[in-house]
Amino acid sequence: MELPVTSPDSGGRNKVSYTIETRNLSYALPSLYDEFSWIFCCNIPKIPQKFIIKDVNCEARPGQITAIAGPSGAGKTTLLEILAGKISPTKVTGQVLVNGHPVNAKCFRRLSGYVTQEDALFPLLTVEETLMYSALLRLPGGKKEAANRVGVLIKELGLEHVAGSRVGEGSNKGISGGERRRVSIGIELVHDPAVILIDEPTSGLDSASALHVISLLQLMVVNQGKTIVLTIHQPGFRILELFDRLVLLSNGCVLHNGSLKYLEERIKFSGLQIPPHINVLEFAIDVTGSIVIQTSETPNIHFYLKDHGEKRESLRVDDKEFTISNHNDIVEKCPFYSNSHIEEILILGGRFCKNIFRTKQLFATRIIQALVAGFILGSIFMNVDNNLGQVALQTRLGFFAFSLTFLLSSMTEGLPIFLQERRIFMRETSRGAYRVSSYVVANTFVFLPFLLMVGLLYTVPVYWLVGLRRNMDGFLYFAMIVWMVVLMSNSFTACFSALVPNFIMGTSIIAGLMGSFFLFSGYFLSKEKIPNYWIFMHYLSLFKYPFECFLINEYGGKGGKRCLESERGECKLFANDFLRQQDLKESQKWSNLAVMLCFILGYRVLCYLILWYRCYRTRS
Repeated sequence: MELPVTSPDSGGRNKVSYTIETRNLSYALPSLYDEFSWIFCCNIPKIPQKFIIKDVNCEARPGQITAIAGPSGAGKTTLLEILAGKISPTKVTGQVLVNGHPVNAKCFRRLSGYVTQEDALFPLLTVEETLMYSALLRLPGGKKEAANRVGVLIKELGLEHVAGSRVGEGSNKGISGGERRRVSIGIELVHDPAVILIDEPTSGLDSASALHVISLLQLMVVNQGKTIVLTIHQPGFRILELFDRLVLLSNGCVLHNGSLKYLEERIKFSGLQIPPHINVLEFAIDVTGSIVIQTSETPNIHFYLKDHGEKRESLRVDDKEFTISNHNDIVEKCPFYSNSHIEEILILGGRFCKNIFRTKQLFATRIIQALVAGFILGSIFMNVDNNLGQVALQTRLGFFAFSLTFLLSSMTEGLPIFLQERRIFMRETSRGAYRVSSYVVANTFVFLPFLLMVGLLYTVPVYWLVGLRRNMDGFLYFAMIVWMVVLMSNSFTACFSALVPNFIMGTSIIAGLMGSFFLFSGYFLSKEKIPNYWIFMHYLSLFKYPFECFLINEYGGKGGKRCLESERGECKLFANDFLRQQDLKESQKWSNLAVMLCFILGYRVLCYLILWYRCYRTRS
């Protein structure tokens, strides 16, 4: 079923409302037997499945807040993730229906809003900028339409006083936890979805902030007729009164699906008395073993009784004229991306730039690091080539090797930033905000000028202080190689940040591979002495090609007739002869450059494929 497409209404009202219903919904954790059944013998008995949720029947209506409650481990978040389309429908038995029809998970993810329990936000962007970038990516109509929507949303969320404040995170000074939670909700509200799914909206908040967030959601229900489904653990009295419908879970089974008043009647029918100092839900969670599991066989006389509260809820929706679409209202078109490739690249590029320039650890530190390293290395290796002999030659080679080690290793410091962005990237792409290719291209183009600046700040002092070939073409070629090296390192880090699960594993893998690349570069062992079964590492080494380019630039071309070693006034080794000893040719000056460019593009393409596969697994 294709879902109806609705656009944001300036009046805050949606043309189409959605009723979500589950029928006999079950989800079990995949066992090792299921994953590797082709290995085991047929005689081995199948391991029983462990169900997270089992035979769940519940309903969420427009114009209502439906709360999924229960003790820890009851399956609340799992049920919400199935409704949000985060868990593949192929792994679930039973049905999820939207307006009485099987849901199209891909379309529903883009039409609805899903807020996770953890706030994944850029800490260095302001509240207004965070909402603005989300609006630009998810709304058609350009900056004017996005600015109008963000202005309205900031007022609705009560964030006017912190609109210009940075979000912050952890020890960074920023907005409060309740305000950060409202920003997370606002990101999913920019395209004015008719359905909002929120995982633990009050988690980690004080009672006043929690009440503020739920009151905000209740206003959206009353004024805009949205369908809101949220999970909650143990809310207080005031918050509990704002819920229209309650789904109580225990061990993955539904104990109650209806109003709070109906739950109270069921508890009394079970022969239990609710103490005056405990609210209904808290008491129900404590005595879940005494409440009969609600199934299709449960007698209607007791458990499907419609109380006055349920009637009032349905009347409220009709009074506000929020209509539920039928099959004829459904548009056979899934909503696509709001922007073109170019527009997405420009929007994402602007956001990347702001994050880079505001990240002092990334921007200022790398600039200072490049300058200081250039001057220090230049002063250490100053005018080494004034002396002829084997020692001077080895010293120059050591300078080239150390420069590459410094340049390649220093760029891997961006790994934590890439990993932080990946969480936000996964959330945004899963909701259809932009294409994976746009993200990778924008990230690549933004780092081109930034890394060029870093490369030049290192090259300018070190090249002239060390006393390398004093020609402008030699300097420009050296600067180009340095730029390509930092681009290779950046692409390499981006690729593995898309692959590794966390920072510790990422640093371990990157450090190990960088060490291996250096070992097989040809500096320690010549190509002839590397064992045949390791020769592939020589050609994959990120050190090999720029190291050879440095040698050719310094000792090839017009500098090929320079004397490197002399004895009693007679030259024993010319620069050209040294390059022949290293099995290097002048033509490799440009072919190696092409190989380095292929490494840059190759790691970026690999990064794209890994991210695309991650998104594909999330979607399907």
